Amino acid sequence: MPIAELPVRYRERRIGSVSKLRTYSDGLRILRTIIVLVKEERPLQFFACGGILLMGVGIALGAPVVATYLQIGLVPRLPTAVLSTGIMLLSFMAFCCGLILDSVARGRKEAKRFAYLAIPRWGA
Repeated sequence: MPIAELPVRYRERRIGSVSKLRTYSDGLRILRTIIVLVKEERPLQFFACGGILLMGVGIALGAPVVATYLQIGLVPRLPTAVLSTGIMLLSFMAFCCGLILDSVARGRKEAKRFAYLAIPRWGA
């Protein structure tokens, strides 16, 4: 891609001026931008992390229910069992969404690469 350098003059801040930077709000904006970029550029890793987190919660909730069932043959905490099942399903859905979106992102990268390669060389 064609590039160019532009001259920029740097100077010191005026005496008595106040910085426009805000630590927490600017930091949160940067963190949000990083998360959005990771989601757009590497969707499989992004959704796999969410899926692993949900899977851990589902296993933590479901393990005592399964242990109780194996001991006494009954499920006394049915709402917890249903919640654990739902969270595990969400975990698998997040992983599948990551796989699908990763394929879409690869296609977009390939289309961008073909568009880049279609630009004639400078000076050719």
